[in-house]
Amino acid sequence: MTRALVDLPEALLRDLDALASRKGASRAGLVREAVKEFLAHHAAAQRAAAFGLWRDRSEDGLAYQARVRDEWNDR
Repeated sequence: MTRALVDLPEALLRDLDALASRKGASRAGLVREAVKEFLAHHAAAQRAAAFGLWRDRSEDGLAYQARVRDEWNDR
């Protein structure tokens, strides 16, 4: 595991320590959990943003694929 230096405001650090105490967890463990959840949330949002990208196009996706692949045969 690699260490990372993170600057946190005192109030946030106090809240983090209080939560760690209540949960019986380490400060580092809570930070790892928070970063993991943050990254998972943003990955899910990025995947969700990809849905519907083709909706404004007049050409069917499979027709587009066939047309583009036909261009390869012309070379």
